[in-house]
Amino acid sequence: MKIGLYFGTFNPIHVGHLIIANHMAEFSDLDQIWMVVTPHNPHKKKSTLLDDHHRLQMVFLATEDYHKIKPSDIEFKLPQPNYTVNTLVHLEEKFPEYEFSLIMGEDNLNSLHKWKNYQVILARHNIFVYPRINTETIDKELINHPRIKKVKAPIVEISSTDIRENIKADKNVKPLLSSKVWEYIDHNLFYKK
Repeated sequence: MKIGLYFGTFNPIHVGHLIIANHMAEFSDLDQIWMVVTPHNPHKKKSTLLDDHHRLQMVFLATEDYHKIKPSDIEFKLPQPNYTVNTLVHLEEKFPEYEFSLIMGEDNLNSLHKWKNYQVILARHNIFVYPRINTETIDKELINHPRIKKVKAPIVEISSTDIRENIKADKNVKPLLSSKVWEYIDHNLFYKK
């Protein structure tokens, strides 16, 4: 089985994430998409994140109607801060029968060279890349790498940061979230402060 790993803090998960995940599930050769909730991205301030279990619950609520998209807490059990290469090694050991690929926005390709052991990732795993607006020119060698698979997915520019700021400003962001996620956020008064 081919599994696409879509990493994110999902703080909160929004319809843009679902559009991309569903598109990858339906229009690539991936069998399932695992939404990997990252407990702590080394490049983000931890203080801005909701607790891990709340973000995982939101991913569960957002994806429960999509049989090809699954929430994953696999990184919760790994030492923090964690790196993608470590997660991939862990997953290969735990699920040797699966083939794992990464899913990322085109804008993230330009920083791939900063990732820990990115050459190992590229040597062993495909990377499915979806388009973004305002991407810098991408290294030709990288974009033409045999492991990089460009997918013509919808361009979705929705930001979790903007959603959090708009909730704090008491703006209506319901159209940007699945109804179950919106209800969970509203019930718990998340992002209000």
